[in-house]
Amino acid sequence: MRRKPLLAVLLAPLFMALVAVSVINVALTAIGESLDATSGGLQWVISGYALAFGMLLVPAGRAGDATGRRRMLVIGVAIFTLGSLLSGLAPTVEILNLSRILQGIGSGLLNPQTVGLIQQHFRGQDRARAFALLATTVAVATAVGPVIGGLLIQILGPDQGWRWMFFMNVPIGILAIAGAFRYLPDDRAARTGKRADLDPIGTILLSIAILLIMLPFLERGVSTLVWLAFPLGLVLVGAWWAWEQRYKHKGRPPMVDPAIFSNKAFRNGILIVSVYFVGSTSIWIIVPLYLQMHLDHTAFEASLLGLPSALAAAVSSQIAGRYVLTLGRRMVIIGFAVAFVGLLGTALLAGPVESGAVSFWMLALPLTLMGLSNGMTISPNQTLTLNSVDPRYGGVAGGILQLGQRVGAALGTAMIPGIIFSLTESGTEWLEAFTIALVFIMVLTLAAMGVSVLDRAREKSQPGAT
Repeated sequence: MRRKPLLAVLLAPLFMALVAVSVINVALTAIGESLDATSGGLQWVISGYALAFGMLLVPAGRAGDATGRRRMLVIGVAIFTLGSLLSGLAPTVEILNLSRILQGIGSGLLNPQTVGLIQQHFRGQDRARAFALLATTVAVATAVGPVIGGLLIQILGPDQGWRWMFFMNVPIGILAIAGAFRYLPDDRAARTGKRADLDPIGTILLSIAILLIMLPFLERGVSTLVWLAFPLGLVLVGAWWAWEQRYKHKGRPPMVDPAIFSNKAFRNGILIVSVYFVGSTSIWIIVPLYLQMHLDHTAFEASLLGLPSALAAAVSSQIAGRYVLTLGRRMVIIGFAVAFVGLLGTALLAGPVESGAVSFWMLALPLTLMGLSNGMTISPNQTLTLNSVDPRYGGVAGGILQLGQRVGAALGTAMIPGIIFSLTESGTEWLEAFTIALVFIMVLTLAAMGVSVLDRAREKSQPGAT
């Protein structure tokens, strides 16, 4: 088995899916003008994708584990590629939103397979390096997406520019499918004369629960009635948990074996990344908001400010991949400390930037520390968390871990910009509101660090720990 081409096949569609998330932020104005879309229609260009993606992560991971990850990966890439083609051709915002949901379905199907296949085909230090490359892919895709989008709109104009953001995924998707058939081993489950048990009731319960939990956080200004979806979603999570235990007790394979959560390393890893993602993802929303809405900088300038951070994340994730198995949770703790310093530096620089004493480009310095910390926390946490899980369940475990990220990101991107808007609309100065939001993110970073310290204590108690 050739591992380098195998890893390239896994990371190419992941890069494609991540660019599709980050590129859309700079395209909304152009899409609105081109399709004469309302703000509500534009909101669902983002939210429809996010909901479809989040709902499918865990069920798709389970389906890949049970029936074959290569097949699920190919299906996911094919659906995502079709969604990209239809998005680029969309004549109305309604068709675009349906096409984006199709993209989200494809992305939700393929993402857990990437993690599961790395779990399956890589071991020890090779696995740590593979997850480090995955983190580099995430960092680069997240950073270059807005820049690619801005350039396409600049070169091709508002109407054609956003369409080619979607069209560019089509050849990548076709090449990824061809590469999957060539380089990924056929891991379809052996035919035994009966279908694989995919726990359909458990799948439906969890999918609806995720939909209800995420829905209120994906659209600004939702009604009180929509917020009732959140507690209802939590009730359904409880019903799903009871069903999974009952299903297992009957001797049938549940979608998620409840025993997986008795693993402290896995449980702590999910909590760490979920809490951190509430704050860390929103930093790249509130900084552009501050620069564009308050200081009148362009979207392109705001997107360029994130490039040094992405480069730092790409480099630090590679270094972290070499040492994560040696340092363990200490690597993650140090990463959170670096993030805290970066956030503090951003807060301290905001005043001089606003007064004109220093250029806004100076904000790139503390924000680069945020990128540095991402390479030291996200990929190492994933490596350490999934190392504690049997590779046979790598897909569903990876899906749960990514679901924690997505739910955390959904909460953060709704809550933290909401803090700024609520404060500024009530008369608070922009600088003060921006600083308060940064302090809130610092608190979340310290909370994630606290869970990491507790998990380090568990790690030290293990036989042979250093």
